Amino acid sequence: MAAQCCCRKAPGAEAAPARPPPEPPPALDVASASSAQLFRLRHLQLGLELRPEARELAGCLVLELCALRPAPRALVLDAHPALRLHSVSYRRAPAAASDSPCTFAFPAPGLGPPLPAFTDAPGAESAGCPLAFRLDPFTDYGSSLTVTLPPELQAHQPFQVILRYTSTDAPAIWWLDPELTYGNAKPFVFTQGHSVCNRSFFPCFDTPAVKCTYSAVVKAPLGVQVLMSATRSVYVEEDGVYHFHMDHPVPAYLVALVAGDLKPADIGPRSRVWAEPCLLPTATSKLSGVVEQWLSAAERLYGPYMWGRYDIVFLPPSFPIVAMENPCLTFIISSILESDEFLVIDVIHEVAHSWFGNAVTNATWEEMWLSEGLATYAQRRITTETYGAAFTCLETAFRLDALHRQMRLLGEDSPVSKLQVKLEPGVNPSHLMNLFTYEKGYCFVYYLSQLCGDPQRFDDFLRAYVEKYKFTSVVAQDLLDSFLSFFPELKEQSVDCRAGLEFERWLNATGPPLAEPDLSQGSSLTRPVEALFQLWTAEPLEQAAASASAIDISKWRTFQTALFLDRLLDGSPLPQDVVMSLSKCYSSLLDSMNAEIRIRWLQIVVRNDYYPDLHRVRRFLESQSPGIATGISLELAGLRAWRYHLPCLGTKAIQASQVDVSVTISCPVLPRQALRDTLEGAVRVKLLRVL
Repeated sequence: MAAQCCCRKAPGAEAAPARPPPEPPPALDVASASSAQLFRLRHLQLGLELRPEARELAGCLVLELCALRPAPRALVLDAHPALRLHSVSYRRAPAAASDSPCTFAFPAPGLGPPLPAFTDAPGAESAGCPLAFRLDPFTDYGSSLTVTLPPELQAHQPFQVILRYTSTDAPAIWWLDPELTYGNAKPFVFTQGHSVCNRSFFPCFDTPAVKCTYSAVVKAPLGVQVLMSATRSVYVEEDGVYHFHMDHPVPAYLVALVAGDLKPADIGPRSRVWAEPCLLPTATSKLSGVVEQWLSAAERLYGPYMWGRYDIVFLPPSFPIVAMENPCLTFIISSILESDEFLVIDVIHEVAHSWFGNAVTNATWEEMWLSEGLATYAQRRITTETYGAAFTCLETAFRLDALHRQMRLLGEDSPVSKLQVKLEPGVNPSHLMNLFTYEKGYCFVYYLSQLCGDPQRFDDFLRAYVEKYKFTSVVAQDLLDSFLSFFPELKEQSVDCRAGLEFERWLNATGPPLAEPDLSQGSSLTRPVEALFQLWTAEPLEQAAASASAIDISKWRTFQTALFLDRLLDGSPLPQDVVMSLSKCYSSLLDSMNAEIRIRWLQIVVRNDYYPDLHRVRRFLESQSPGIATGISLELAGLRAWRYHLPCLGTKAIQASQVDVSVTISCPVLPRQALRDTLEGAVRVKLLRVL
């Protein structure tokens, strides 16, 4: 439903003054419509009611603010057409945010969003004075919400803005019917705010430059467990509500919620896993004890873990990404449990974000590498400390191979290959998430570590960097200035201006990294992969195949096998006799391995049109949990008209309607019957990858 303002007199909307608000000042962040630069956000409070049957969230948001200059005419927030504003009001606030705790009353169904109640203003005074507001288009990923403020508002005078709203069909909120979960027992809902989706969860300053503490009160159906990215949580059984508090400032995109049939199990002194009951034993067995090892290693490198608990929640396969570093509560896709090595790397990467990304955050989405590149570097320092340099070099080689593959697809002059990407107005920052953000950013950080000559000294620098900037947002110049200040001898040598390796060139040149790490310590694991690949591309085939079959890849690490298959995929299409020999040698063995391996082999099968193994593609797709298929990309060729409605996406649909086209369509959840119809239909389907 499109958002409506009070002047449209939507059914059930409370009245508000009709005076139109003034035009807002220009935003500093091109991805945000907000006037964040004119205010200090001290705290936000949320009252939320989950209504899964209607796929609706009813909310009351209390923003605690101070104006940075006298008599600001308007407050502008990021919002979304999925939000329907019921009312906006204003009230004076105490000098200290903690002096004005807010509780929420949850009306009966059909009577609107939650109502706030303040201990310092009982009764009707809690409602505040109504304010005029309007919603205007901003981009295809959001709207601007402009709220007129009282003219007498003074600079640095604390005040509160109270917004009551409902949200339906919001990009940030994913509602799943019970059949789209593993247990098929209860509805499931989760939010995903990165990069700019949380403006459809609640109106906010949706920019990573703004951080604040938050609290929330959440009401959910009986028997549904609710979790949030918070340092403290309490369930009040007699009220049937959950209370959450985040004691450290976080940007809006890191406010996250998940609710469903979730059960906990402790895996360490400050960690537990949450999962559906049928997944909990597997998740517990794979992570018990090791998460504490990773946290302890990170603390030795970068200083104390500052978030209290580090919990992990496993989400159904419709979770749109692999993992998300929400503070105190990492979200991770449950299908990753199949692969131990990918699980290890992905969780350690999210652990690293506790220092780089969550504590110290990129101030703009144009410099996302400040979070992802530094977290990737820290992740590899942690894996080196816990699993050795050889394993770390293998994983790095695997990822850099993928980086160069993406480079070949996009071209070396692609603007998205810069570390400092220019974000044009209207472009969704999520489109900037790519391997350059991670791997080119990692290579720059690794280069900085080599300049100082000692990884331990560089660890000391990063520890000081985190201590200086924790709970704030930074730009690249903050990092580089801090680096040169920490190593004055490097500043004297003008290392930032070395020909061909200038810091500015690292940030703004397109193409591959200017320098890549020395991975020779991983040669014991990478050389066998290269040798086997060379055998399969050598002549004569019979002799090469005989030599290759003598190599037992069943004893390889997952990353070795994945790297080998990726090399074969890069070389596809291969001669049919080579593919036939590969299938004879490996197909049955690979069928018994985890999904990361199987999907790569199936890509080779499809890319090479090897029909004898196409039945394995179908079997793989149908082997997913009932009613669920892991997110995949499909290449559809010779397509005249094709359309599927996806139950988890409501009215959203996949469709294409041109003749002789080749399109790639991402499907977060595709029903099994749709997959079967596609595979058996007239359309030629090529499986590209599991996301």
